[in-house]
Amino acid sequence: MPRTIFGFVLRYTGRHQIALALLSATVFLLSTAPLELQRRIVNDLAHKGSFSAILWLAAAYAGVSLAEQSLKLALNVYRGWVAESTVRGLRRRVLEGDDGMEAGVEIALILEEAEPIGGFAALSVSEPLMQGGILVSVIAYMFVLQPSLALLGLAFFIPQTILVPLLQSAINRRARDRILLKREISGAIANGVTEAPGSTQHSAVERIFGLNMGIYWMKYLMNLLMNLMHHLSVAAALGAGGWLALEGRIELGTVVAIVGGLGKLNDPWGDLVNWARELSVVDVKYRLFARAATQLEGARAA
Repeated sequence: MPRTIFGFVLRYTGRHQIALALLSATVFLLSTAPLELQRRIVNDLAHKGSFSAILWLAAAYAGVSLAEQSLKLALNVYRGWVAESTVRGLRRRVLEGDDGMEAGVEIALILEEAEPIGGFAALSVSEPLMQGGILVSVIAYMFVLQPSLALLGLAFFIPQTILVPLLQSAINRRARDRILLKREISGAIANGVTEAPGSTQHSAVERIFGLNMGIYWMKYLMNLLMNLMHHLSVAAALGAGGWLALEGRIELGTVVAIVGGLGKLNDPWGDLVNWARELSVVDVKYRLFARAATQLEGARAA
């Protein structure tokens, strides 16, 4: 098997990644259209524009939103197919060559460890492309509208770029330890080994509980940090934008578009953080899976 998770993805799902990337690019290219339509509708309302123009803009907004959501549906279904096909291939690989492999490790590989690898393969390229594209296009649009207001709102994302990698590194270490402990327990169960409370197996179960709780704490602390920074950025944009609008220096629709843009950044930013977190964890899982698969192939060849 390839040494890295991306080597595996490109070898086994390369042509599907191209199609997923094209769908993702189409989605993020549509991402700023609703913001611009909102801005025009609000400005027309503030300036008492014609009802027919507002109606057309509202219809365009509905049409763009429907197109965007339909493309996301197609993308997600396609991703699901790629994920399940990859998992099926990994499981078949283990089942077709289980000579010399410890039963517990084989059970863990087939039932648990193949699934996250296949799931990540489906979004390894398309997810950062789509979410990163949305971030870049929305941020560019905001800077074109009002650079200083956009910069004020985006400043609240800086703490996340420092703290999130630190928390993720701690999560990765716990994820690797958890995988190894689960294999140990699976092997003992498959071999019919049962032990009394306080023994090695029971200690491993308690250790897994502690690792999982640590991962929960860090994961939700990351979510808290991201949500808090998002709401603070919106509050800052509303305060500064409201003052500029009252002074007549910007239009009301611009404030609405900037606030809407900040709101539109929250989901893709969170999804990118989740993708990076998943990459780190799955990379650990894939290396362990590939090592076991290599040992399996060596035993089969012998």
